[in-house]
Amino acid sequence: MTGATTDSCARCGRTRASVTDPAESLAWVRQRERGVDQWLCHECARAHVRDIEGKLPADYWL
Repeated sequence: MTGATTDSCARCGRTRASVTDPAESLAWVRQRERGVDQWLCHECARAHVRDIEGKLPADYWL
């Protein structure tokens, strides 16, 4: 599933309202794709952490 709203995961479609644990709610990750903010839930962010790190500029690692 894809989504670009601030209350659903762009990968799995999970909504923030469905997350009851405040720590999990805070673990969501915002990414910017082609000028649009997208969110990844805590589970998708964990599963795709290498993809996320791969988008960081080289200067980040210095």
